[in-house]
This record gives sequence, C-alpha cells and structure tokens, in this order.
Amino acid sequence: MPETIRSSDLRDEPSTPDVLTSDLVFEGAVWNVRDDRVRYGDGEIRRQYVAHTGAVAIVALDEQERVLLIQQYRHPIRHRDWELPAGLLDIAGEEPLEAARRELAEEADLVADHWEPLVSSWTTPGGNDELIHLFLATGVRTAPGVHAREDEEADIRVEWIPLADAVDAVLEGRMRNGILTIGVLATAQVRATAQRLRDRA
Repeated sequence: MPETIRSSDLRDEPSTPDVLTSDLVFEGAVWNVRDDRVRYGDGEIRRQYVAHTGAVAIVALDEQERVLLIQQYRHPIRHRDWELPAGLLDIAGEEPLEAARRELAEEADLVADHWEPLVSSWTTPGGNDELIHLFLATGVRTAPGVHAREDEEADIRVEWIPLADAVDAVLEGRMRNGILTIGVLATAQVRATAQRLRDRA
C-alpha cells in the first residue's frame, strides 16, 4: 500500500521548468494566446494556452441564507447561464478584495459590510493560467448608486436564491457554471462547519 499523504501536505506544488521560447500568437481584446516550448524531463513539450489576467467572484449571502445569482448570455456556450457576480483583475495594482468590492457594486448594485476569502481556483489549468479568487460577502445592502450596463450585461437577471436550492441545482446538473459550482459548494461547507461548531458550544 502506498503511504497516505498527510492532510497538511496536500497542496499544489510550484514547478519552474526551463521555458525555451514563449511567443505571443494572438493578442485579444481581453486576453492573449501564447505558444511555449518547455524543456520537461528528458524531452521537450509545446503548449498553447490563454494568458489570463486572473479574476474575482463573489458569493453574496443575505441574512436569510440566500445567495445572489445573476443570469446573462454567454456566447461560447450559447446559454444564459447562472453565475456569481465576477470580473477580471484588469486594473493595475488593484488587489483581489478591492476588485471584488468593485464588481459587486458594478454587477449587482450592492455593497457588503463583511468580506472573507472563500477559495481560490485555477479554472482550466490545461488550457489557461487563470486564477480566480472567490470571496464570501455578508452584511449585504444596496449601493448608493446604480451602474450602467452594456452588451451581455444590459439584460442581466439578478435573483436571490436559497443557498440550499442553489446546491441542489448544482448537484442535479441544472446549473453548470464552474465558478458558481465552486462558490456555492464551498459556502455550503463553510456554513455547515460553522453551524456544527455553534452546536458544540
């Protein structure tokens, strides 16, 4: 039997192979595509991937244990999918928490009194280098101003959904957005753990 890894040692490990060449093959309006040649082991590999700015997403939870979800059109999948408020880390020097506050105000016209890091995730490590930071926002209230919305955001739908219903929709395959899935399930786990600790007190 192989030795079981200890829980405290279970983590992603940085690796720095020798990058022989890295060429910009496509420069887009939002992100770029690179073509890298890398020395790996005894050989060489070539990988093309999306070079991403990174992003943030917010699980906004109200006092009734409802999570704020938005629905908008996403052209690559030809769906109006349910999502968390989210946005790019595309402002120089802006920290993830600052970006999360900004995105919650811009996408949902909300501010929150309490913020805590929830989880960070590589979204598609086989095809891009995007790292998204998810935050749990509570003490949510209406923002002072209303933000103008364009393009896909012009007809955005905003709904408060019971957290338990969102979990069910994810597990039953009715909502398939990856970031929403991570955020909803992580929040449910965090809230369940907190409740168990309260019950033991």
